[in-house]
Amino acid sequence: MGKVSLVGAGPGDPELLTLKAVRLLASADIVLHDSLVSREVLALISPTAKIIDVGKRAGKKLLTQDEINSLLISYAETREKIVRLKGGDPSVFGRAGEEIEALRKAGVRYEIVPGITAALGAAAAAGISLTDRRVASQILLSTFSRGSDASAMDWGCVGSTSTLVLYMPGADYAEVAERLRDGGLSADLPCVIVSGASGPQQEIRWSNIARLASEEKLPAPALLIVGRVASRDVAEIGKPFWHGEKANRISPRERVV
Repeated sequence: MGKVSLVGAGPGDPELLTLKAVRLLASADIVLHDSLVSREVLALISPTAKIIDVGKRAGKKLLTQDEINSLLISYAETREKIVRLKGGDPSVFGRAGEEIEALRKAGVRYEIVPGITAALGAAAAAGISLTDRRVASQILLSTFSRGSDASAMDWGCVGSTSTLVLYMPGADYAEVAERLRDGGLSADLPCVIVSGASGPQQEIRWSNIARLASEEKLPAPALLIVGRVASRDVAEIGKPFWHGEKANRISPRERVV
């Protein structure tokens, strides 16, 4: 029986891949990849490997998660080197847990090869530190839930020294801004939207919660970083921002968007 490697493809730039990821792609017998994996990374796959796109298109899945799990198990019975290639890091919003559980139950050997997750890729693209010790002591990674799952995240838990990284903020920035304000975050709190981090179509837009609602949507994949670290001049906002009703509100220097 073969071995399945859950490999992180990083945010897009092939030079951000680990050496192990490059080696596995070059020697793979079969690669099942998500839609967020860049063409440049896919170009590193062995020309003799079978390549299967199992990602989503316009919100529609080509295969269900159960079908993907079954494919991994089935190919492990006939192939030696199977790569499950995921954008970013496999263990961060990559459904790796479900695939790991299926492989374990089937007795299939597997390994996890970490990749640079989108949060780190976006922060690097924007040139900011997610844990700048002057203004941030913790990071919260989250997706933005809508509809029936909208109450799943308690935005009130985001403190004045937190950096919030929102994966998949969607097209309605106004809804995101409203939820952040309802959670007690100041309208002046800086944020930055990063689209296509590390790729050739990368876009970066500096803003704050107040202006977020009027910002033009950036192409997916995009990510939103919220917090005092998301300022172009952290030194100007070294004092606490208002959070809830317990702190004094200050206004940072106006920044060009």
